[in-house]
Amino acid sequence: MPKGPSERRREPKPLLRSRIASGRGAMEQPNVTGDGDVPLTGRFWVAVALTGIGAGLAGVALMLVLYSVQGLAFGAAAGTPTGDVEAAVAAADPLRRVLPLLAAGVIAGVGWYVLRRRTSGPAEVDDAIWRGDGRLSVPRSAGTSVLSEIVVGLGASLGREAAPKLMGGVCGSVLAHPLGLSAAQRRLLVACGAGAGVAAVYNVPLAGALFTAEVLCGTVRLPVILPALASSAIATCVGWVYLPTGPVYPGIPDYPFHLSEVAWALLAGPVIGLAAVGFVRLVAWVSHHRPRGRWELVAPLGAFAVLAALGLLWPQLYGNGQGIARDAFLGSGDLVLFAILMVLKPLVTTLCLGSGAAGGLLTPTLSTGAVLGGFLGSVWALVWPGAPVGAFAMMGAAAMLGAGMQAPLAALALVLELTHSGFEIMAPAAAVTLIATAVARWVDGYSIYSARLSEVPAPR
Repeated sequence: MPKGPSERRREPKPLLRSRIASGRGAMEQPNVTGDGDVPLTGRFWVAVALTGIGAGLAGVALMLVLYSVQGLAFGAAAGTPTGDVEAAVAAADPLRRVLPLLAAGVIAGVGWYVLRRRTSGPAEVDDAIWRGDGRLSVPRSAGTSVLSEIVVGLGASLGREAAPKLMGGVCGSVLAHPLGLSAAQRRLLVACGAGAGVAAVYNVPLAGALFTAEVLCGTVRLPVILPALASSAIATCVGWVYLPTGPVYPGIPDYPFHLSEVAWALLAGPVIGLAAVGFVRLVAWVSHHRPRGRWELVAPLGAFAVLAALGLLWPQLYGNGQGIARDAFLGSGDLVLFAILMVLKPLVTTLCLGSGAAGGLLTPTLSTGAVLGGFLGSVWALVWPGAPVGAFAMMGAAAMLGAGMQAPLAALALVLELTHSGFEIMAPAAAVTLIATAVARWVDGYSIYSARLSEVPAPR
């Protein structure tokens, strides 16, 4: 028998209680159904707004730490939000390049050794949301975040977004208790705060919201996307108190669409997807084979010394990879340089991570994808010339990030918002990101976030 009209069961209940002429209920559109176990109450919305403000302020404070350290290490030109760190490192004499990384090794080794023994409690957003109740340790999280920005500012090959992501989550975790939120509401609030932290420091409100929904919550539904958008937008506006209002990568051309880009996307997608699997597996291996005991004190020094030695030849390896991505997006570089950087950047990043240092992987993954895309695009241009190398670099960055995060929508939004460009090549960019993410999911399925989760205790 055919079913009758669906009931209009929805929370919160709509103001207009009468049905439209079809007699159907609003719940037949899946994203307008009930809130599930996370009711979007008035207190929850207050918490969302306060979390957005807190995440924005935390992002500003942590970027002040980062840029202050960069300025001390590499000169005043590197100590501002718009400074060119790569140029400052390249212009520095060999001793000025090496000493900051050696100092980072000492600070990281001693700092995290003491922090891990003097503080306790969860300090990993992903774990708190996916396997915990959303609670995060304030002392341990704050110490981890400050140390992370210091070592990144001194040149470690890690992302700067891990600290604001963590402290944005902490804001949500702290606010949940006094506002009387449930565990499910706290988890969503922590996710919103984490995405808002990313949004604030990179000026990417849409990508921050999609990061919350797609990566941290695993669903793009109205009850998730609405608070995610609110917190990310608020945090981004708060971040403008100190951080630039323009794109992270200014001056990227609006590359025109070229038919060769579609053919390239179909061929490059599987290659980038497999590269992402290899990188994620490497991240997983170093994350679970970190030094133990007193080796924790010296391992960062050894890892950063290796990075310093390589940095004497390739200063682009310093920091989170923002300079690498920018140059690739502009089409600066040749086939050989792209080949070197696409191999060395993920290796030095996992070397730093495996030494016990804490930091992000978003920008290192994006920059690896940019030079991989630039390399594959340069080879493709020998077969089918016409499209600029920078366009291939942008598409490669989106594909590598989408496959690495297992979040293609967030990856595409990130590249668009970070560059304020790329709209004309969106069709091939979407195609290569789709294929790379699908291949990575089919072959393995782990992401740069799930690969780093702590070990599950063995059953007794």
